[in-house]
Amino acid sequence: MKALLYRGHGGLDQVFVGDVEPPQPEPHEVVVRTAAAAFNHLDLFVLRGIPGIKLQMPHIPGSDGAGVVKRVGRDVVRFSPGDRVMLNACLWCGRCEFCLQGEESLCIRLRLVGEHGSGTMAELFKVPEANLEPVPDGVALEEAAAFSLVFQTAWRMLKRAAIRPGEDVLIHGVGGGVSSAALQIAKLAGGRVFVTSSSDAKLEAARGLGADFGYNYKTTDVVSAVLAETGKRGVDIVVDNVGASTWIQSLQSARKGGRIVTCGATTGPNPETEIRLIFWKQLQILGSTMSNRSEYREIIRLLERRKLRPVIDRVFPLSEGPQALRHLKHKSQFGKVVLDFDL
Repeated sequence: MKALLYRGHGGLDQVFVGDVEPPQPEPHEVVVRTAAAAFNHLDLFVLRGIPGIKLQMPHIPGSDGAGVVKRVGRDVVRFSPGDRVMLNACLWCGRCEFCLQGEESLCIRLRLVGEHGSGTMAELFKVPEANLEPVPDGVALEEAAAFSLVFQTAWRMLKRAAIRPGEDVLIHGVGGGVSSAALQIAKLAGGRVFVTSSSDAKLEAARGLGADFGYNYKTTDVVSAVLAETGKRGVDIVVDNVGASTWIQSLQSARKGGRIVTCGATTGPNPETEIRLIFWKQLQILGSTMSNRSEYREIIRLLERRKLRPVIDRVFPLSEGPQALRHLKHKSQFGKVVLDFDL
């Protein structure tokens, strides 16, 4: 079968489209005929190489995907060939204290499809039955493929931040998938939303999704603008998955007693910080990653009701997979970059 592959760690010169053996399901697994798969910045991190994770090469990337069930293992009971399904990329053990509490994303053995093992960017992919959910009627498979990882991540972030109606929320880097998802969720919760980007076109697109204020950080002092708009109070919540380049801004923009929630660090994991701001303003710093199964099903219900919708920037055919990853790396997208498998 055809797949997007990494021949090794490094740059985009390591990415190619080639042939690999099709997967065979274990008793509890499902083989899915891929209709579409979506990129995340995680795919670039995996290409570069993540310390402590050793992958078998060539590696199939991809932590987002949707398609039609092709084959099922003998113990599978929820799905049959022909069912339309979408992926929850969290792989949990089901046995640790957190899994037994229904908090799968806290699993002590947590792994992700595409990061710790083979991913979705192939004509077929296989995962445990528990990692699939039915695609709601009326939702295109491309939409389903672009939805899961960013919306479950953003949903849990704002749930951990305990967002309330009327609160002010600052979201950095609104062109990214998690940030555009967080914008929709914050508006759904009744928030007033401030977004940032280096692109005026992206800021305009964000306003179309409901953003109340947009700041081009190349031409605007974001902290001064936020403080001016909030009467020097600051925002209640900051959503920061950018990391090194925005962390000080996050600390400065949050109100006293405010919450900063982070799920990633696309510009680097070791930012300059200012501890005095944290204790003097009594800030809450919250970490978050992915979601539990219950939260994942919550957002699928909202997708079904069209309360949440993935933003798709561009769709590439599998044959142009390396170009799609280059498009993502250049950060010119607003929303998700999707690979189409012409199912």
